[in-house]
Amino acid sequence: MEKIKNFVSLLADKEHVVIISHVNPDGDAIGSATGMKKFLEANGKGVQVVVPNKYPQFLDFLDPDGRIIAYKDDMLRAETVLLSADMIICMDFNSLKRIDDLGLLVAKTKAPKILIDHHLQPEDSFDIIFSDPAASSTCEVAYYLIKGMREADGSLSPVNLDSGISFYTGLMTDTNNFANSVRPQTFRMACELLELGIDKEDVQFKVYSGFREERMRMMGYMLYENMKIFPDQKAGFMLITKELKEKFKFNDGDSEGFVNLALNISGVEVSALFTEADGYVKVSLRSKGDFSVNSMSRAFFNGGGHQRAAGGKIYIPVDEVEEYFLTSLEKYRHTICK
Repeated sequence: MEKIKNFVSLLADKEHVVIISHVNPDGDAIGSATGMKKFLEANGKGVQVVVPNKYPQFLDFLDPDGRIIAYKDDMLRAETVLLSADMIICMDFNSLKRIDDLGLLVAKTKAPKILIDHHLQPEDSFDIIFSDPAASSTCEVAYYLIKGMREADGSLSPVNLDSGISFYTGLMTDTNNFANSVRPQTFRMACELLELGIDKEDVQFKVYSGFREERMRMMGYMLYENMKIFPDQKAGFMLITKELKEKFKFNDGDSEGFVNLALNISGVEVSALFTEADGYVKVSLRSKGDFSVNSMSRAFFNGGGHQRAAGGKIYIPVDEVEEYFLTSLEKYRHTICK
């Protein structure tokens, strides 16, 4: 509570707040950022959201006016906004490295930097840190932070329906429809948000029924032609190359959820999705049971995350990715079994 009071006091005279989230922003990133933005705006603050690159199309309903700035698409405007900020709130990432070149710009600013996150091991480059790795999502951390802020300052307006929709979206997507990483307070939050009048079926439809035809055809191809299962390693594997991206007119966010597909197969404990990019290969890992993809990602994929959900990057030719994954998996299993 003392930390919350310090945050409320620091925020009191701030007029230009910038909220930042991570590369390839997902439902929790955009949900937490827009939810916090709407809460702060309802309390008289001027707020702008900046992300490293464009968020997926199916999250457009959280930013209906298209006000979120993608640094990759409008660097000059993003830089101008950041340099004028008198507070920067970083959401859903634990290190400035996770926002690529935007992180260098954030590091140079003199504005106080606040971290709101649920990933392990946040770095110490922030002035105030609100981090809860046990939380289902950053939306959950932000929601309960706001409740604490209102305890510290009773004049603050509560979360309203508009911000509640954003927070509910992040809560729903980061828990895979309340299947993973939930605890009692996660459901309490969901209940309180629904009591605001949120139409959960409408949110569900917009998130999971708003895909392009090409994305759905790509998912079918990935399942039938691309996915490999390695029974001895209890692992599933998918690889999206640049050629595949071109074939299916790939947009950022089209592969959302693909990495979870192999986990629906009996006997599979770890699932990996590798996506070819310019100069590197993006890594997404998911697991079930006691298998820690966070530890594996830190050891072999220049990344990290949570025990059952992690990511990273590797810098090898795309035709070597499958062998590297299997070798890394074998080495990791050998290490943890010692």
